Amino acid sequence: MRLVNSLTTMQRLALRWRRRGLRVGLVPTMGSLHAGHLSLVRQARRRVGPAGRVVVSLYVNPTQFAPHEDFAGYPRELEEDRRRCRAAGVDVLWVPADAEMYPGGPSGGPSTWVSEENLSRRMEGRARPTHFRGVATVVTKLFNVVLPTVAVFGAKDYQQAAVVRRLTRDLNFPIEVVVAPTVREPDGLAMSSRNRYLSPAEREQATVLWQAIEHVQRRVAAARRSLRSSQLAAEVRRLIQARPSVRLDYVEFFAPETLQPAPQVSPGTHMALAVWVGRTRLIDNARLEERR
Repeated sequence: MRLVNSLTTMQRLALRWRRRGLRVGLVPTMGSLHAGHLSLVRQARRRVGPAGRVVVSLYVNPTQFAPHEDFAGYPRELEEDRRRCRAAGVDVLWVPADAEMYPGGPSGGPSTWVSEENLSRRMEGRARPTHFRGVATVVTKLFNVVLPTVAVFGAKDYQQAAVVRRLTRDLNFPIEVVVAPTVREPDGLAMSSRNRYLSPAEREQATVLWQAIEHVQRRVAAARRSLRSSQLAAEVRRLIQARPSVRLDYVEFFAPETLQPAPQVSPGTHMALAVWVGRTRLIDNARLEERR
C-alpha cells in the first residue's frame, strides 16, 4: 500500500491509471476507521476487481463543520488507519493537507463552492445549515483528483449519499455511486467514529436510536393501513425522552428517492433520526419494511 500526501501526486497516479484503462474505486473517509469503513473498502474492491485500484481518502474536511462543532476534537488516528487499510488491501491511502485542498485556508481561501439545493434542505441540512455545501464541495474535489470509476459511501449517512448521487448526476461525473449497507454493533448501534466520544453509560443510552427504529418497524409491519407520521414521531419522542442522557434533535419520515416528507407511513417509507447523547450527536436511518 502506498501513502500519498500530495494532491499533485495523487492526481498524476489517477491519470496514469486512467491511461492504462484501470478501474478505480474511491472510499472517502474522515479517518478513525472502523468495520463499517472497511466494509466500504470491500465493496470497492469487488467493483473494480483484483486488477483495479482502491483509494481510501482520509481527510477531516473543515468546511463541513460549523464553528461550534467537533472539528478540532474529531478523532485522528493515522497510524492505526494506515494499518487497517494495509490489512484490507487498499492500494493508496491519500491523506491530503488543508493547504492543498483549500489554498488560502478553508475560511478565507475558496470562493467557489458546490451546493445541492433540493435534497440538502431538510434533516441534516436544517440542523447543520453549512454542512452539505462543505460535503458537496469536498466530494467534487475528491472526484476531480482521484478520477474514480466507482465511489462507495455508507447508508448510515443516507441524506449525504442522496446528495452525492444527485451532484454526480447533475454535474455529469462518469462515476458509479454505490451506497453500502449500514454496519451495526451487536446491540444495533450503527458504527460511527463519534461513538468513541461516548462514556460507558452514554454508550448504553445510545442504543435508543436502534430501539426507536425497531419500534416503528414493528408498528408499520403490523399495521393494516398506513400510519400518520405525526403519530409515529410522537411515539419516538416518548421513547427518547425516557432516556435521561438523550435528547431528540429530529425524527422524520420521507420518500427514499426524493426525501420529501411522508405524511402517511407505510412499507417503503424511509425513517431518519438524530439525537444528542450527552454532548455527542448521533444519526441513524432505515427503510421501513413489510412484515416477513
